Amino acid sequence: MFENLTDRLEAAFRQIRGESRITDLNIAQTVKEIRRALVDADVNYRVAKEFTDRVREKAIGQKVIQSVTPGQLLVKIVQDELADLMGGQQQDLDLQGNPAVILVVGLQGSGKTTFSGKLANHLRARKGRSPLLVAADVYRPAAMEQLRVLGEQVGVEVFLEIGNTDPADIARKAIAAARFRNKNVVIIDTAGRLAVDEAMMLEVAAIRDAVQPREILFVADAMTGQDAVHTAKTFHDRLHFSGVVLTKLDGDARGGAALSIRHTVEAPIKFVSNGEKMDALDVFYPDRMAQRILGMGDITSLVEKAQQQYDEEEARRLEKKIRKNQFDFQDFLEQLQQIRKMGNLKDLMSMIPGVGKALKDVDISDDAFAGVEAMIRSMTPAERSSPDLIDMSRKKRIARGAGKDLADVNQFMKQFDQMRQMMRTMQKMPPGMRMGAGRR
Repeated sequence: MFENLTDRLEAAFRQIRGESRITDLNIAQTVKEIRRALVDADVNYRVAKEFTDRVREKAIGQKVIQSVTPGQLLVKIVQDELADLMGGQQQDLDLQGNPAVILVVGLQGSGKTTFSGKLANHLRARKGRSPLLVAADVYRPAAMEQLRVLGEQVGVEVFLEIGNTDPADIARKAIAAARFRNKNVVIIDTAGRLAVDEAMMLEVAAIRDAVQPREILFVADAMTGQDAVHTAKTFHDRLHFSGVVLTKLDGDARGGAALSIRHTVEAPIKFVSNGEKMDALDVFYPDRMAQRILGMGDITSLVEKAQQQYDEEEARRLEKKIRKNQFDFQDFLEQLQQIRKMGNLKDLMSMIPGVGKALKDVDISDDAFAGVEAMIRSMTPAERSSPDLIDMSRKKRIARGAGKDLADVNQFMKQFDQMRQMMRTMQKMPPGMRMGAGRR
């Protein structure tokens, strides 16, 4: 989403990188380009101007120590200011109460229902909670059915009252049902409109007054840019919501909503949502988003995604097999499946510093490993566990079964052998010399 903004900011920083010190003259031109980049990214002009004024004030008079260049210093200032603009610190959900009630609001089409399902999955799978989803959109039977289907997908119960046209009454009954069923979180999916209107505001306010939620989360479509910010302000003036959710960040959005919304409504962004998969929901960290905007990657989030799929016993088993040079095709297939569970492949790669920019114009499909998986699945169990068994006749059969050329199979097996050797070499290295050693 921030690719164009990242490029524009890098161009602005280049203007000062060759300088030996920061001056009024060189900082003025750089700050001007930063402001232009923000405005082009659909950030409100007033917000962009206040932001760059703070950057200039912090940069002027800063002493540049020998080991830090003016460009590096300015990048650090911009990074800190971007994080502050988006809220500074990550904000957790308030899950107090028995049950804790979360009211989900926003315009029709912003992604409220999908987010509600994702949030239920997040709280169940990652927080150990027992949520209940509530269908309070009484105007669209399709929304109720969608929530029911999503609930089935993530293993969460859904409270439905077909025929009841009073959303506040549905919400009250859902709270009682949650207590009876020992559910400790209630997530209420409300109705929306294509635009803000008084009837919608009164309805949502009635639900709020009926159930007194711990959290009111406003769902904003990031692709609508400043329109999302204006709508957020209207909702906040009436409901005083406690947090923002940005959806469709994987779409063709310029990023202005993410950068402006916190400044405008003074409510923290709590989640960002990418794609339709139920596990495609991330807690929002302003400092990490600032790093990604500046092309620095986000290793911390990448490690956390990996840890969610991490099985300590399985890791010990794999390490033992690698040490004995017994890592096989079945192990490799299982690792590919774990990577798939971590999310969109290009998004994952963009979290590695320097890789995101290199992949900017490269289309990486989530099916990038499909050919490799097809070759492995065309092997017999004996061939998967004993790669050395595979001779020329077996390779030909594997190629036919996978719909590949013999050359593809040969190349894959050569690469697999090289990978095994590299993994074994790394395991022989002292722990302090391995990649990422010492980081926790």
